[in-house]
Amino acid sequence: MSTKCSSASSSVVVVPAAEPVKEESYRLVGGMKIIDRWFQVPLDYSRPDGETIRVFARSAVPNKNNDDGESGSKLPICLYLQGGPGFECGPPKAYPLTEFFFGKGMQMLYIDQRGTGLSTSVDADTLTKRRSVEQQAAYLKLMRADNIVRDCEAIRKTLIGDKEKEEDRKWTVHGQSFGGFCAVTYLSFYPEGLKEVFTTGGMPPLINNPDAVYERTYEKLRERNAVYYKKYPQDVQVVQQIVAYLDRNNVTLPSGGKLTRQRFLDLGLAFGGHGGIDTVHRIVQKMVNDLELYDTLTLKTKQTIESQQSFDGNPIYALLHEAIYCQGEASNWSASRLLPADISSSEDPVFFTGEMIYPHMFSNYHELSKFKSVAELLAKDTAWPPLYDLEQLKRNQVPVYAANYIDDMYVAWELSRATVAMINNARSFDTNVLYHNAVRTRNEAVMKELWTLKTGELD
Repeated sequence: MSTKCSSASSSVVVVPAAEPVKEESYRLVGGMKIIDRWFQVPLDYSRPDGETIRVFARSAVPNKNNDDGESGSKLPICLYLQGGPGFECGPPKAYPLTEFFFGKGMQMLYIDQRGTGLSTSVDADTLTKRRSVEQQAAYLKLMRADNIVRDCEAIRKTLIGDKEKEEDRKWTVHGQSFGGFCAVTYLSFYPEGLKEVFTTGGMPPLINNPDAVYERTYEKLRERNAVYYKKYPQDVQVVQQIVAYLDRNNVTLPSGGKLTRQRFLDLGLAFGGHGGIDTVHRIVQKMVNDLELYDTLTLKTKQTIESQQSFDGNPIYALLHEAIYCQGEASNWSASRLLPADISSSEDPVFFTGEMIYPHMFSNYHELSKFKSVAELLAKDTAWPPLYDLEQLKRNQVPVYAANYIDDMYVAWELSRATVAMINNARSFDTNVLYHNAVRTRNEAVMKELWTLKTGELD
């Protein structure tokens, strides 16, 4: 496993406080006040006087005392970093973590990472009409963890940077999946803003390109395909029937995208989460039912398929998915290069693919097709700045508590364990009974173990 050789100084830049733009607040049933804030920050922190973007942050404040959140707004902040890359946060009530941290005496802050949601978002039409292909690529390169963390640090300075006590100027961070990658970047370059860090399925591999990741996640993908067909053996023949139909027919989805064999098999992305295998089976069942009844796919079925594939609405995920691992090296379509022959060519059974991005996606997905040339540039680019400072991580003083999932299909457990071992003051809970989305679907089980690591309780 290669590690980064770039110096930390190349990524430590001065972060000015974020400039508030506007604020809105309202109360929700159940004892919660919401404060929505928009901030202005530099697009490129190395050019603070240049182009700016907006970053949206939503505070969820306990309002149990029915005092309009006055007491809750004084509580310490837990910053939640969303998985991705390229996804915005959902409503605070959609996250079991909100009530968990309320119960621990904190308020929550959910940030739509740059390029997503109510922040200045990346959209094919708005980005492409203003910039050349090269300029689009340069813009997208500023959407990685290094700048996401700088946005967070800028917002921290604005919200709590003037507190009297040093400890009150720090916040807790919880990173899920890619959010955990961002948390380790935060530890590397701006640890002075952190009180403690929790990660769930999000301890990043400390590597320079994604090859080592796919070598391991393809093995997990094989295992999850085997589980799928063991649970639903009838689907061996059914999936063969579906891909044969897609090979013979040009199927257009409501968005204008193409439902090819490859795009159908992209549904295997769901295999890595609790309930994902059952979700794919229900779609397969609906598709074959349509074919038996009508010899075509109904609009409802097509809509269901599209609802499982968010690449068009969140293009950063596909554009930067391999680049989130890159430090001074090109990804060069890593997942495609390392695709095992038995997975790509097997017909008995047909293998679903997982959390991998392939060149064909930039032809089969309507919005992604507008980024096809940009994706090629990004895949060949070697000028990726460092995301981690290994020396800083080795001397880290911020407490880190990590939940790692041995059977994680998205984040290679062996590499996550190596990262935990690298970071000073880091401890982990490792399990083979939970999957990648457990912080939502099995929140109590995950957070109980992480809190035990924090309190130091021994049984």
